[in-house]
Order: sequence, then C-alpha cells, then structure tokens
Amino acid sequence: MSNCLHLAIPAGDLNTAITFYCDVLGCKTGNREEGRWIDIDFWGNELTIHQSEERLPTVRHNVDMGAVAVPHFGIHLPESEFQALKQRIEKAGVPYLDEPYRRFVGTEYEQETFFIEDPNGNVLEMKTMVTPEVMFKVN
Repeated sequence: MSNCLHLAIPAGDLNTAITFYCDVLGCKTGNREEGRWIDIDFWGNELTIHQSEERLPTVRHNVDMGAVAVPHFGIHLPESEFQALKQRIEKAGVPYLDEPYRRFVGTEYEQETFFIEDPNGNVLEMKTMVTPEVMFKVN
C-alpha cells in the first residue's frame, strides 16, 4: 500500500459514518481506536474518520458544471464500478448534492461526476473518466 493518500476528517458519529462508508459506498474498515477514530479503505487510500462534534465549512467555486462545493474529496472509478456505486447510493436514498453530470463531452477528458455528502456534511465527488490515462497529461 505504498503511495496511497491519507486523509483525516471529522465524521460526527462514528457508527453513522461507518454505516455510510461501508454499507452505502462499499468500503472496508481497518485499524481503529474505539470511540475516537477508524481507518476506512477508500479504494486503496487511507481515510481516517474521527468522532467529532464539528463539521468542515464549505464554500462554492464556479466551474463549467456550476458552483461546486469546496473542500471535497473523492475517487475515480472504472465505468462499471461508478454505475454500481450510483445504484447503491440511489437505493440507500442518499441525496445528490450535485446531480450526475457529464463534463468535457467529446474530448479526451470526458467524465461523469456527481457530488454527495457523508452524514457529517463532508463533500465527496465521485467520477469516472472515459480515458483515465489522460488524467495528468500535460498540455
């Protein structure tokens, strides 16, 4: 598990957050300190969710698809996993913060993306790219 991203966020109630990340998103748990924090395997990255009272503030920044919430984090998934994730989210009744949207249509950067919030208001952007190999292509 080298070169993985580690991100620690306030999660509100840990049990509620674990249900969201594991039962809805399909992630697995790892190391933990009971009642304080737990590691989530976020598609090969270490997301540490902390028991908390606070929520992170968000603002909106204008991009081509509208004003998106910042800060946010997320994952790039293959198309089939992305569509399966959308189905799990919709089945669980998790509302979209920003509805699925196709960006950069007809270009090598074409992607579908959507935004949701976890139970503590942390914003997640989930996306799939038509040609993921160009993600960091230098123009």
